[in-house]
Amino acid sequence: MAVTNETVHGDPAADVVPGRRGRRRPAWRLLLGHVSPFRWTLLGGGLLGLLGGLASLAQPMAAKLVIDTLSQHRSLVGPVALLTGLTLGGALLSTGGIYLLGRTAECVVLTARERLISQLLRLRVGALDRLEPGDLLARVTSDTTLLRSVSTYGLVHSVTAVFLLVGSVVLMATLDRVLLLVTLAVLVVNALAVLLVVPRIRRATERSQAAVGGMGSGLERALGGFRTVKAHGAEEGEIAAVGDAARRAWRRGVEVAGWTALMEASAGLAVQVSFLAVLGVGGIRVASGALPVSSLIAFLLYLFLLTDPISSLVNGVTQLQAGLAAVVRLRQLEDLPTEPTARRGNTPLASSPGPGAASVAFTQVWFRYRQSQDSAWVHRDLTFELPPGGMTAIVGPSGAGKSTVFALLERYYEPQSGTITVDGREIRGWPLPELRAAIAYVEQDAAVLAGTLRENLCLAAPDASHGDLGAVLTLTRLDDLLERLPEGLDTPIGHRGTTLSGGERQRIAIARALLRRPRVLLLDEATSQLDAVNESALRALIEAVALSTTVLVVAHRLSTVTSADRILVMQGGRVRAVGTHDQLIANDDLYRELAATQLLAADP
Repeated sequence: MAVTNETVHGDPAADVVPGRRGRRRPAWRLLLGHVSPFRWTLLGGGLLGLLGGLASLAQPMAAKLVIDTLSQHRSLVGPVALLTGLTLGGALLSTGGIYLLGRTAECVVLTARERLISQLLRLRVGALDRLEPGDLLARVTSDTTLLRSVSTYGLVHSVTAVFLLVGSVVLMATLDRVLLLVTLAVLVVNALAVLLVVPRIRRATERSQAAVGGMGSGLERALGGFRTVKAHGAEEGEIAAVGDAARRAWRRGVEVAGWTALMEASAGLAVQVSFLAVLGVGGIRVASGALPVSSLIAFLLYLFLLTDPISSLVNGVTQLQAGLAAVVRLRQLEDLPTEPTARRGNTPLASSPGPGAASVAFTQVWFRYRQSQDSAWVHRDLTFELPPGGMTAIVGPSGAGKSTVFALLERYYEPQSGTITVDGREIRGWPLPELRAAIAYVEQDAAVLAGTLRENLCLAAPDASHGDLGAVLTLTRLDDLLERLPEGLDTPIGHRGTTLSGGERQRIAIARALLRRPRVLLLDEATSQLDAVNESALRALIEAVALSTTVLVVAHRLSTVTSADRILVMQGGRVRAVGTHDQLIANDDLYRELAATQLLAADP
């Protein structure tokens, strides 16, 4: 029996992550992949910043010229004008560069977020089942935000800082090489200390981002079950749990702040120690006549100017480590398996089967949710065939695999072996959008999205006319609800439909499905929250729909089962019996037991 493996990558190593084809790619290459589409604007912003920095580098020399001119009793107009022009010009160029880099950094973040959103909404259901929604939100929000800083400080400003640092050193060498050696000796010691701190910053940032994701997961869990938490008086416990996660995130953030502060403080201390050393040695050289006073002043100005490129370089390295940690977490999402999309070479829509009810068949289907050998099989050689049209009820004890039949038809999961066909066509041969356009699925929990009633109804039929909406609202008995809503179809119905009753949410889900005019309609206990009157009316509607659509119902109500054209009795992942209600009562012990207990007890 062939088995298809589906792998979800775990946490990668510190400096490399798995590529899409199994290669391990360095994190810095992933980072360059995010910024390379904007390389020309980044280069332009960096060039403006570099020109502004070069203007700053020329200012100490201009100041030296002012002092020399003053000592020689010559006109100061030219030197002062030069110094003023360099100051103003450098400020304008630097401002333009900062704006261009900031704008480009926002574009980098936007592109990364759009790509991740597209990736997340196309994930396989099986991959998403094993992830924490709160952590996913943290990766799309806070992790992508780190790309903003790394695009500027981490890359461009660091490169610019290196140029300015080298330029300052060269100009300082022209002034006095002895003082330069004193300065470099202090800076080299600082650089060695920085190299020891950098890896710790990156590891601390990875742990901090993971902790933020954990906090988001805890908060999403509590808010997702908000009413349940309140109903059970569990607020204090959830507050404590999310608070613990917040404190873990705080501790990790403090760890990052500590290492970052140590790195920045060491850089500042290096400049201050250099200044004191240069002032002492320079004063001796001026006193001995080996160095003019103007040169010492210019050298000290360059030493002060070193503060900016050194600070930029330190910030750049810090941001770079944070960015490398972020791209590792982002790539973990990008490597998750996604659903196939329609490609060239697929059967065109024009040649697909025409409208009308479609047949459904499962042939020797084996399926389990996890690939491990000790994982239990949900379906074991599941085989059945349903003709086009009519209503088929699927019954069986809990864990028989009833709802999983629907999940496989929608291709949320792929079976390990066997074939599933719709209208005689293996579903893996259908382009996925076309397959799901032919099938409407009403889930047991009747999901309603935040937004207006119209947006929920038109989720898969955005071009539905007002007449179509009115007709489906009448069929599902939602016209009374429509009259109560202050803004009609355009009334917001709350997050997850919290302003509606459970029955209203179910009817909205059914109306949404009918509006698509599906060829196959899947109903997973879709009438479980309806009262007797609405359940009876909706059952009549489903029976009418079954005249032109293949309807499959996972049912726990006897009234729904008895009206079905055929009933599949499932047990242990197999179909053990097929027939009408009367036939199965007479011939199948399990169905007789279900009808006498579960089905009968659930009937209103």
